[in-house]
Amino acid sequence: MDRDAFRPSPPADVRAEPTDVGATLVFVRDLRHPPATVWAALTDPAQLAQWAPFLADRDLGHAGVAVLTLVDGETTQEDPATVRRAEPPHLLEYTWGDDLLRWELSPLGSGTRLTLRHTVADRPGHSADGRGRLAPLSRRGRPVARRRPGRPDPRRGGQGPRLARAARRVRRTAR
Repeated sequence: MDRDAFRPSPPADVRAEPTDVGATLVFVRDLRHPPATVWAALTDPAQLAQWAPFLADRDLGHAGVAVLTLVDGETTQEDPATVRRAEPPHLLEYTWGDDLLRWELSPLGSGTRLTLRHTVADRPGHSADGRGRLAPLSRRGRPVARRRPGRPDPRRGGQGPRLARAARRVRRTAR
């Protein structure tokens, strides 16, 4: 996709609900794909690798222990995860480190209303805004992007995401 041709969808409905230990960030997004397609994007390791900030060591579509490897350029970090509930294609709930993610899928016409409830502990130095979590799921109506997270993107001249962001900042200040 050409960067100039990209047209983002409207902002998602986002709110924060305070909890005893931090906050639950609630994101709601209407997608044009049926629940089964969205479910596959949330659980299949090959599809997760196209849009999620982590790589999964197994299919997340059934309960049990998993490892989610956060990828940022050449840096990786393995985090323990446990799929607590998997009710295809309507509910997926798993822990990721200290966080709890609950994905709710509801049929909406021929598409899906996707609700993510991301409960985060209050940790010093961490922002609890969660901006952008659902953006990769909704670009141009496709449930997945076309590249692995943190990997160099040919649309950015082969730069990794951090270098690309820094280059954009330099270009903006040079104007």
